[in-house]
Amino acid sequence: MGKLTAAGPKVRPALQTPEAALFSSTPLPPYHRAGGAFAFAWGERRPKAADEWITIAETYETPGLIGQGERVTLHTGALGLVDVYYVRHGDAIYFSSLIQPLLSLVPIEIDWSAWASILQVTFPLGEATPYAGVKRLPGAGALVYEHGRLATERRLPRWLRTEPYESWISPQEIVELLDRVYDDYEGRKLLVPVSGGYDSRLLASVAKAKGADVESWTTSPDDGTDTDIAFARSITRELGIPHRVVSQHAADYPEDAMEVARRLEYLTPHHAWYAPFAKEVHGAGRILIDGLAGGPLLKNFMVSGAALEARTQAERSAAVLGSLSLGQPSVPFLSKAAAQWMEETVREQFAAATSMLHGHRAELPLSVLHTRTVRGIARSAVNLVGPEASFAAPFIHPEFFDAALSVGVARKDKGRFYREVLHAANPRVAALPSTNVIKQPLRRVPLRSTAAPARKYSHSMLETVANRVPGLLSDELHEVIAGGPDALTRFNGWNERFWVRGLVLFGLWLSDFENDLSDLATPF
Repeated sequence: MGKLTAAGPKVRPALQTPEAALFSSTPLPPYHRAGGAFAFAWGERRPKAADEWITIAETYETPGLIGQGERVTLHTGALGLVDVYYVRHGDAIYFSSLIQPLLSLVPIEIDWSAWASILQVTFPLGEATPYAGVKRLPGAGALVYEHGRLATERRLPRWLRTEPYESWISPQEIVELLDRVYDDYEGRKLLVPVSGGYDSRLLASVAKAKGADVESWTTSPDDGTDTDIAFARSITRELGIPHRVVSQHAADYPEDAMEVARRLEYLTPHHAWYAPFAKEVHGAGRILIDGLAGGPLLKNFMVSGAALEARTQAERSAAVLGSLSLGQPSVPFLSKAAAQWMEETVREQFAAATSMLHGHRAELPLSVLHTRTVRGIARSAVNLVGPEASFAAPFIHPEFFDAALSVGVARKDKGRFYREVLHAANPRVAALPSTNVIKQPLRRVPLRSTAAPARKYSHSMLETVANRVPGLLSDELHEVIAGGPDALTRFNGWNERFWVRGLVLFGLWLSDFENDLSDLATPF
């Protein structure tokens, strides 16, 4: 235990009993304590009273530790938004919200299946982490210790136990539900990051209409257009919300990318662009209102026409995985053996991670929510904004989540229902241009992630991969790497940039753990 508590951030004891011990980097009082019973939670929303663990998990989307006599339960949130990692060491389970402390207890060995999904879909699937000895407890999962025995429990969350059938909820009712969600933040200063899309303008419109103390900030998503900044200015001007643009600089990209990769524990190549913004949020003194899950819940985000038209489960699963996966680059990045093995491995992992959703009427959006949203996209709010600053995700509030999920995918097709919701919230803001509709950029701007400093950094990490695991890469990519940093200028498309970022992330991981990784034998 001493080795574990010394390996991560400075912690203090919150609980110590013969069956369980809990340490926290900030004060963590129990939300329930009576006699020998206790209940702790460390998500953004604090439970109001003791209840069954799955009820706490799905109501507050929080992990926790519950003790009742000789029974101790460690559980995740129903979606698993806040990670719980664990290792089994003898008869004990050691757990942490970070992977790093647990590495002091196990040998550092590569989990190739995790890296397969990180490279192909940009996030790990299921219980996998980059380390073979460390696992992640899935959403709506629990480890239970009772009478000297350890057992794993998996429950169906509320939205899977009872399917949210179409109740023909109106756009105005959706807005009213969101208004009620904001009651939880009454009296708090809010920061709503407005981009050019639907989610942020809806959240900002409702917050302003409610009379909240709200500011808005925007930063470049490093997409080569900065259309978000131009559109955000129009939205915030119409709403009368103070607006600030957080600038980014190409020279800082390598440091930002490395800092984000390490802080996110090498789990995703996303979010390097978010680093300057998150640092500013830490000192804002406001709770960040994040649009997490809005796209899948309200506009069929990442749900393709092929998925909507699929007639069999196999076709439907293949279509969703196809939408989540990176497409084929202009030249092969992976060797044929590696590509074939990874494709088969990721397909099996995705099937296992989404099997409980098969046949559900909201299977398509839930497949995106339970994988990409939780494992990849949520990391910006949970691990970059937090823990220094608080964040809220109104779209996953139970009442709103269930209502939005009840709207059939046909009504949401092509963003039709979402536009009706925006009009109900504020018709003037709804009429302003959106990055969800505008296809041609207003202008082109240089990408930080492909500028000279980024190319130099990326090339160095790609060389590490080429030298340490040469069989992973194709002959064509080896040839590009041999051409030096400027040879990477050929990879300017979105798809190719993410292939590069994934391999650069892998290269950084190999470099950072160079002295700890002894066996890099591949399974392909």
